[in-house]
Amino acid sequence: MTKRIKLTVSHAPFWHDGDSICKMNLNMILAAMPAVIFGIVKFGMPALGVILLAISASMFFELVMNFAMKRPISIMDYDAALIGLLFGMMLPATTPWWVVVTGALVAIVIGKQIYGGLGANPFNPVLVGVAILMISWPGYFDADAALLNYEFDFKALAPLAALKHQGVSALDFFSIKDLIMGNQVGSIGTTFGLGLIIGGVFLIVRGYIRWEITISYIAGIIITALIFKMSNPQGFAGPMFHLFSGYTLFGAVFLATENSSSPVNLIPMLIYGLLGGTMIILIRNIGAYPDGTVLAILLTNLVNPLIDFIRPKALGRGVNNA
Repeated sequence: MTKRIKLTVSHAPFWHDGDSICKMNLNMILAAMPAVIFGIVKFGMPALGVILLAISASMFFELVMNFAMKRPISIMDYDAALIGLLFGMMLPATTPWWVVVTGALVAIVIGKQIYGGLGANPFNPVLVGVAILMISWPGYFDADAALLNYEFDFKALAPLAALKHQGVSALDFFSIKDLIMGNQVGSIGTTFGLGLIIGGVFLIVRGYIRWEITISYIAGIIITALIFKMSNPQGFAGPMFHLFSGYTLFGAVFLATENSSSPVNLIPMLIYGLLGGTMIILIRNIGAYPDGTVLAILLTNLVNPLIDFIRPKALGRGVNNA
């Protein structure tokens, strides 16, 4: 009798491009550099301080959890460094040090380690950290208030806040060119649209992120925003404004595509991205939050296991080989 061996495997990720985790994370960090460097040049040394503190705090808490849970030391795979970098990019340059440290603690301990570490987290750890901070201390994510003392060569107004509170098209205040080139108030690493596009193309070409998720995510934003714009041209901004403002592009490149919390099959990836992009516009236009990217992607993370079970029916019929 043939001995049968039962193999039990986890849900995701099963995506692999042949590189090590270390090399993949280093390339992700490299892809983020254009947006990071632009943010540091734009916001100055406080921005650099926030980025470095977020990275170092994340690596420290990763090391502490390795010892506490008696696991191999994992900081040399640079996953904690990548989490810290992405987390820091989503913060205003004036974020207090204790907020940065608290967010890094939540991202690493609650968002990653308590689920078992790398590859076991059902939610994007960066989004978990940011979401807790946004709910606990929303004032620190108000770019207009946080960056009040900065002087820019453009109107000191966050585009999504203008859209939400003034009830008029935000394109009256911002051109698409300004948004793409980073002439907007916001977080350190999410305002430079061109830099994020360059980083995204690099990661897609190298195979580190799934183009299916990114493209369907962008399609969801464009289609939904266009529907709102056509229904009320004066009351809602157009698709390009939504695409290049807030965390949208950052989410398309670095957040929605996180390996452990996103699907691995074609149809589920398209549904996942489309659902995330659609929810962002719904939250922005009829919800209570100006941006919506963080909550939208977290909710798609939540339903990801169900989405990934969707399979197209096989063609043809089974053949009895007996």
